[in-house]
Amino acid sequence: MSRKARGHVVFAVVALFALIVGYLPRVAEAAESAAEPTQLMIRCDDVGMCHGVNAAVRELLATGLPFSTSVMFACPWHLEAVEILKDHPEVGVGVHLTLNSEWAHYKWGPVLGAARVPSLVDSSGHFFASEADFAAAAPNLDEVRAELEAQIERALASGLRIDYIDFHMLTAVSTPELQAIVERLAAKHQLGISRYFGERSVSLWDVAPGRKLPRLLEFVRQAPPGLNLVVLHLGTDSPEMAALIDLNYAADPYRVAIHRQAELDAATSPAFRAALEGAGISLLTYRDLVAQRGLAGMKAPEVITSYSTTFAENP
Repeated sequence: MSRKARGHVVFAVVALFALIVGYLPRVAEAAESAAEPTQLMIRCDDVGMCHGVNAAVRELLATGLPFSTSVMFACPWHLEAVEILKDHPEVGVGVHLTLNSEWAHYKWGPVLGAARVPSLVDSSGHFFASEADFAAAAPNLDEVRAELEAQIERALASGLRIDYIDFHMLTAVSTPELQAIVERLAAKHQLGISRYFGERSVSLWDVAPGRKLPRLLEFVRQAPPGLNLVVLHLGTDSPEMAALIDLNYAADPYRVAIHRQAELDAATSPAFRAALEGAGISLLTYRDLVAQRGLAGMKAPEVITSYSTTFAENP
């Protein structure tokens, strides 16, 4: 064989080896992805905020779907939520850490009382309506820590098994300093943190009421292998909720009742259950997740201060 021919052979062997080396990881990755089940978690926020939200939770419970509830222990109606959830130990329960009170005529304030955490409240002793107002008041971090811990301790004293924490309006993690407080409290009380388990997370809140069910079904079709999270804000289109005026949505202040009823209708729809079964997606709760994985592997997501509108947008 000539030197030139031998050179061609060597080149071909090297090229083939390079192709194999580059291809094998992709094959392994594809096999791993195919072997990984597609799991979905439903997290219902603002439970205990008012009776209408609690009534919606009762309706979702009637479907038998596994889900988790994030309870606002700073709100008066948390007592009814506790009563409901005590009869359903299969439901994952979290503390919806609260530093805002966003409604015009329905307000709440700190568990510790305004006098003990004055930097967290407005002139009426209620939490600020928005994250921007909260930040503008330059909240004292020691007061933030004390109030959030008081909410966790109230939850633990309720008799419910508490599995995780998360954040109302994302205010409690809106700065690195606040996020560090949340992480330390979770570690101290041995609680999970929602979205710290590698969940790809999406929310229905900014979807128009008439599009919520189609979008929820899209979420099911889009859900990739691995752990996925859908955040819902349930409620009823009742006189109570229709009277709530959201100070953060001046263009559509009364949208709460219509939006929340639409999310309840989507979550309780037979089409949603059928889509889950058709896609072979298993549902689990944060109680299940913490039991399966423990807390040691938790890691903050790349983006914590917003939610995606599709799973494709998740990092």
